[in-house]
Amino acid sequence: MSNCIGIDVGTSGTKALVISPKGKILAEASASYPCHHPQPLWSEQDPEDWWQATIKVVRAVIKKAKLKAGDVKAIGLSGQMHGSVFLDKSDKVIRPAILWNDQRTAAECEEIEKRAGGRKALIKLVANPALTGFTAPKIIWLRNKEPKNFARLAKVLLPKDEIRRRLTGEYATEVSDASGMLLLDVVKRKWSKPLLAKLELDEKLLGTCYESEEITGKLTDTTAKLLGLSTDCVVVGGAGDCAAGAVGNGIVKSGLLNTSLGTSGVVFVHSDQPQFDPEGRLHTFCHAVRGKWHLMGVTLSAAGSLQWFHDNVCAVGTKGKPSYEQLTKEAADKPAGADGLQFLPYLAGERTPHLDPNARGAFIGLTQSHTRGHLTRAIMEGVTYSLRDSYAIMSDLGVPVKQIRASGGGAKNPFWRQMQADILGKPVSAMVADEGAAYGVALLAAVGAGHYKNITEACAATIKTADETKPNAKNRKVYDQAFPVYQGLYRALKGEFVKLG
Repeated sequence: MSNCIGIDVGTSGTKALVISPKGKILAEASASYPCHHPQPLWSEQDPEDWWQATIKVVRAVIKKAKLKAGDVKAIGLSGQMHGSVFLDKSDKVIRPAILWNDQRTAAECEEIEKRAGGRKALIKLVANPALTGFTAPKIIWLRNKEPKNFARLAKVLLPKDEIRRRLTGEYATEVSDASGMLLLDVVKRKWSKPLLAKLELDEKLLGTCYESEEITGKLTDTTAKLLGLSTDCVVVGGAGDCAAGAVGNGIVKSGLLNTSLGTSGVVFVHSDQPQFDPEGRLHTFCHAVRGKWHLMGVTLSAAGSLQWFHDNVCAVGTKGKPSYEQLTKEAADKPAGADGLQFLPYLAGERTPHLDPNARGAFIGLTQSHTRGHLTRAIMEGVTYSLRDSYAIMSDLGVPVKQIRASGGGAKNPFWRQMQADILGKPVSAMVADEGAAYGVALLAAVGAGHYKNITEACAATIKTADETKPNAKNRKVYDQAFPVYQGLYRALKGEFVKLG
């Protein structure tokens, strides 16, 4: 009984993998589910879909790895951050969960900052400004817009923590994911009683908050039988997907920065002390490393922008849609800078650095000479510029960066990895195994199970970098000239975005 399972409850699907005590992946599986958009800029999911996917993938990895019920000692949980699962006193889900990329709560963000005494006062309390994606504005929205549902409210859980409840029966979370609720005192790593009082919210709505490797409970009899596991199997705190993915890439000590290109884009840097962007453009959250923190910039539509283009624009009659490989090849055939074409990747509003739910996506500079390859390259460049926005703020704050490690789809694509090196102006390393958040929380489970003293030791023993991609000097020069233009386009269009409604 020594193996560990990592489960990542993502936006497009849930992934599970099982590792040996030495970190070797024995099996992995994934299952997808839909995301619903009942109104423009709304984003919701049914927590039951997450649970059914969890059952499916856990049973699959146990079968693939040929494990017995007692062969799994611990489970780690990761998941999409900020999503709100509203439960009544009978643990019944009150309404669909509101997700991280939902933009309905602009008025509630203003209310929270006003109740807190202004943005600076709020940042002093919880290290971050109020953003539409965060959890606290969703709770206030429920109170303001669906008072009957709010009257039934007994608990608010994050997506991975709803899975924890179904696994263990416990209402619990951990500091990295809780940081993104906007209700945690990030410096003291505990719920902010002063802010809860100002918002007139009861702390009883929230789960017990743990460190990421701490044991939060054991599998219930019913769940153990359902999954084919033992009731001796423990569940550790785990981490929000960004912190979990960083752990999975070994970003657990000073000087290391991780870029991740999934549906969203993340620039994540480890910090030994809590550091703050005075303007609130970067998030300051607790890390999944005990007693450490991280700074994070987030762009909401990263690889999601390329997926939108592929799914909605690229159908070609009866020939169907081109593969992503074909699109990438066409993009690579075009010069850096896409012959003057720029793309703003604000398809779902934007977080870093603009904190603007009204921001919109746009192609700018189109001419008759531009082809699908230009459009694809412009999308990839625009998304990578959005990463540079975050990186530039970190540099201005004096955060040390000795190495950049790339993960997600953008890391697996050599062309996009080269583009990151060229636009960020630093070498970018890929990982020997890029299994992301699920692997990160499997390692946290291994720490909780006693296989390692701490997560730093676990990462040192299991995680290795592979190829290093160095910047191309010619391309870098083009991008250094184009990046200020990219930044200026948002400033020029900001007022017009509001008028679009």
